Amino acid sequence: MSIEIDGVKIGAGVRPFVIAEMSGNHNQSLDRALAIVDAAAKSGAQALKIQTYTAETMTLDIEGGEFAISDQGSLWKGSSLFKLYDEAHTPWEWHAPIFERARQQGMIPFSTPFDETAVDFLESLDVPCYKIASFENADLPLIRKVAATGKPMIISTGMATIAELDETVRAAREAGCRDLVLLKCTSTYPATPENTNILTIPHLRELFGTEVGLSDHTMGIGVSVASVALGATVIEKHFTLSRADGGVDSAFSMEPAEMAALAVETERAWQALGKIQYGVSSAQEAKSLAYRRSLYVVRDLAAGETLDAESVRAIRPGLGLSPKYFDIILGKKVKTAVKRGTPLSWDVLG
Repeated sequence: MSIEIDGVKIGAGVRPFVIAEMSGNHNQSLDRALAIVDAAAKSGAQALKIQTYTAETMTLDIEGGEFAISDQGSLWKGSSLFKLYDEAHTPWEWHAPIFERARQQGMIPFSTPFDETAVDFLESLDVPCYKIASFENADLPLIRKVAATGKPMIISTGMATIAELDETVRAAREAGCRDLVLLKCTSTYPATPENTNILTIPHLRELFGTEVGLSDHTMGIGVSVASVALGATVIEKHFTLSRADGGVDSAFSMEPAEMAALAVETERAWQALGKIQYGVSSAQEAKSLAYRRSLYVVRDLAAGETLDAESVRAIRPGLGLSPKYFDIILGKKVKTAVKRGTPLSWDVLG
């Protein structure tokens, strides 16, 4: 099972597909946005993702009540939903230059639409695929709209029950989506390793028969690397030039050196999966056989002398009989004189 996005294969047979999520880390500067694209490409990310919405398409311009962010643990406490989205949104006129820069850098650019107008706009830019955010994974009309484009879809699964995900996947497939990736996601910012539950990854694959990856909001790279061992073929991480620069998502975003480490270590984790293998695994490992322990004569012996624990030991290298024969050869006599340092073989025994 594998899919392709803009000619790039995604699946178990290739290295994990690493997505750098810009989100609002451009801090309302196009120059900074383009610098993020350049840094993401240099760090080894294969794709650059942004988000397509305006504050007006997300919520109402109301500051109080349920439109205020009052959660004491939220990074955005004290703001309103409208102000947050207004600060974080990527101006639509920036999309074309951002996408162009990403393509120049050899990356696949795409976006997360949050309503139908965003899908229409992104279609005008000929995006190669779409991402559905966790908070929209139950918005079936939006999912059908995106699926009808026939392009690959990546859907984050944060907060969704199995029943909700079943509805989501069915809606996408029935509306025309053939290539689908589900991302295990924990919709907290940042997330902790303890509440990431990446054992869900192989279960998602089994339930829905899709490619599965991780939208990772934890700090560091450990969770992402571990997810590859569980079959994740896509890794998405928020990305910024420097957390010290601030911004709506900076606190849980990766810096360039961290993204570079992520790209390298997830590929190493994928390479290490290999296949079920016992015994010698390579020509290089075969050379190590010579350094196993084996039975050697450890003092000069005259012809007809009896082998005992003082005359034979299991030592390195491995050119003699296996140590498993030690008890069998004790008490046997040698046919001819044997010098100290001779590997023991059946030929010298009487």
